[in-house]
Amino acid sequence: MFKIIRFDLLLKYTVILSIMISVLSYSTLHSLFESFTIFKLIALSSISSLLITFILLTPWFSRKIWSFARIFNKNLYPDLNGVWVGHITTEDDVKFEVRALIRQSLLITEIDLHGESVKSVTLETTPTIEHNQKKLYYVYNSTPKNPSWGSYVGSTIFDIIEDQSAIRLSGRYYTNRKSVGRIRLKRVSTTSHADISFY
Repeated sequence: MFKIIRFDLLLKYTVILSIMISVLSYSTLHSLFESFTIFKLIALSSISSLLITFILLTPWFSRKIWSFARIFNKNLYPDLNGVWVGHITTEDDVKFEVRALIRQSLLITEIDLHGESVKSVTLETTPTIEHNQKKLYYVYNSTPKNPSWGSYVGSTIFDIIEDQSAIRLSGRYYTNRKSVGRIRLKRVSTTSHADISFY
């Protein structure tokens, strides 16, 4: 299994980068101001670590770094943030339209999936790369529009299909009501703030 980033490498590089920034800042400031003490270096180091961690964990900054890194390495896991539209096909071959909003950062992925008669919220998601194929494991809780139907839990393993024109998600779903089917989604916008509700 693979989270979007390896936390051991993130921590290692954050520490190394903050030490380098601190030492360079200290040497520059010490040459300009002789009274710059080692205590100020420690304070500067703490501020550098905090700033770098903040930048890496803020979605806006991390998405910019992520898109820049994908220029050099196309095999990196894609940024799935955005509005998605598609359909669900039930086991009875009935199709209905759905919309999804995916909010993804380096640490978490959330999917809100809305249909005309149901809303789903994320219980757990895990981005994976298996045998060089990108996938998204998704476990959700669905609440039907009709309150007498009761909520249910389901899971899907999405295949992530990237081509020149768009990114698509496709996978089979399974629910604890013993129903199965297929979900297909296509990203139509990269904004992670939109109203996708039907009701």
